[in-house]
Amino acid sequence: MTQTTSSPERPGLDALEERLRQDLEFLELPAKPWVPEHTRDGMPIRDVVVIGAGMCGLAATAKLILTGITNIVTYDAAPEGLEGPWVTFARMQTLRSPKGLTGPALGLPQLTFRAWFTAQYGADAWETLDKIPKDQWMDYLIWYRKVLALPVRNNVRMTAVASAGDLIAIDLKGAETGRVLTRRLVLATGRSGLGGGDIPDFLRGIDRKYWAHSADEVDFHALKGKHVAVIGAGSSSMDNAATALEYGAGNVDLLIRRKEMPRINKMTGVSSQGVVLGMHHLPDAWKWKFADYGAATQVPPPRSSTLRVSQHPNARFLLDCGIVAVHEESQGLIVETTQGAMHYDFIIAGTGFSNNFDGRPEFEALAPHIRTWKDGRYHPDMGPARGNLLEAPDLGPAFEFLERVPGSCPMLSHIHCFNDAAMLTHGKVSGDIPAVSTGADRLVRGITASLFAEDVEAHFAKLVAFNTPELQGDEWTDSTPLLHRETAP
Repeated sequence: MTQTTSSPERPGLDALEERLRQDLEFLELPAKPWVPEHTRDGMPIRDVVVIGAGMCGLAATAKLILTGITNIVTYDAAPEGLEGPWVTFARMQTLRSPKGLTGPALGLPQLTFRAWFTAQYGADAWETLDKIPKDQWMDYLIWYRKVLALPVRNNVRMTAVASAGDLIAIDLKGAETGRVLTRRLVLATGRSGLGGGDIPDFLRGIDRKYWAHSADEVDFHALKGKHVAVIGAGSSSMDNAATALEYGAGNVDLLIRRKEMPRINKMTGVSSQGVVLGMHHLPDAWKWKFADYGAATQVPPPRSSTLRVSQHPNARFLLDCGIVAVHEESQGLIVETTQGAMHYDFIIAGTGFSNNFDGRPEFEALAPHIRTWKDGRYHPDMGPARGNLLEAPDLGPAFEFLERVPGSCPMLSHIHCFNDAAMLTHGKVSGDIPAVSTGADRLVRGITASLFAEDVEAHFAKLVAFNTPELQGDEWTDSTPLLHRETAP
């Protein structure tokens, strides 16, 4: 990886921001606000609330405002500058995505990472840049939020969602507490989707002082000199193993169930606008076939992340090493594997994320009613019944949840799942960098149409009441009297 060595240039960023301002002006963006105000018992009602101010949440918020839906707010539980995974549990050094992807720029050239980077470091630095450092990507997202003046409120956690007639009530705690009413709710909750970390059964019941999920906060300093096991061979497993080694772990073993490391990122070979725009229109069997094949072949960890681990002589890649059971003992853990029993002081589970949201208290009122792929969309002739795919929510065209039993929870049609859990229904447009702008556009088109339809009487009344004349009455002369004189006998 080639790092930039020069300091960022603020004058270049000022010029970029001026060009962006001019571009928005030329495009007449943001569009003028058009949604009628709503209140209930004197209490203001939001048109949209977005939960999550990571990349997807920012893209959704920006697209809503550019479309003229401005009575919105975005909440994030993290402090400002720590939203999303980039400087928290994402322990890679650089992004995996190619540097030139436009990401959340929403079709605006001056809003791309490349424009932001080049404005500060110059074109030569861009040419020599290999992969984007993850911390720098976070800096870009912070700029994105500020330059667009997005209405994000940090240190606020959503604790419950409930129906309030035809509205959605959201309970909040933290820097803002109490209840907020909204007409639409967008869950931009990132890679963890709806369920959080996928915890293997063999770790359930084991004292948490002995293990962590790869998305947890991990005290890597405490692992110095320790014997650590990392489960899996994906990107997060590799990056956590490397971080433990760099903090001085005594030994790190990667326990890899497969007999061979996955080497080919299959989806890279078919990435195109056809996939981005066409995947969600495919029949269910084809959607399942793509997702199942991706799960079967797996995505390999980046070469740089793998070398980051293998350069340490105290790292081991243990292939064909499935875990049978884990037991606590006085000196740590005994891990029974297909290669025999092994002792470890600590385990990091790079086991991905689950779509099973039944254990999330904030979704308690929703979970029993949400239709998933196992509720009718999946059939055995489509392929193996993979648990994480079966748990995926069955979504409508604007990422809205569908009811398991029609009429049981009407508010679900106004709650939009704009996170990684939408992948099976919509393709990878709500979790990864390459197509997040497409996802935000699809989401906001749906919300726009539904809000307009809901307020159609108010819009028609506005049409009828509009009485600003374009003609003042002095632009012409009525020639009818002359016509009568010319035809008189």
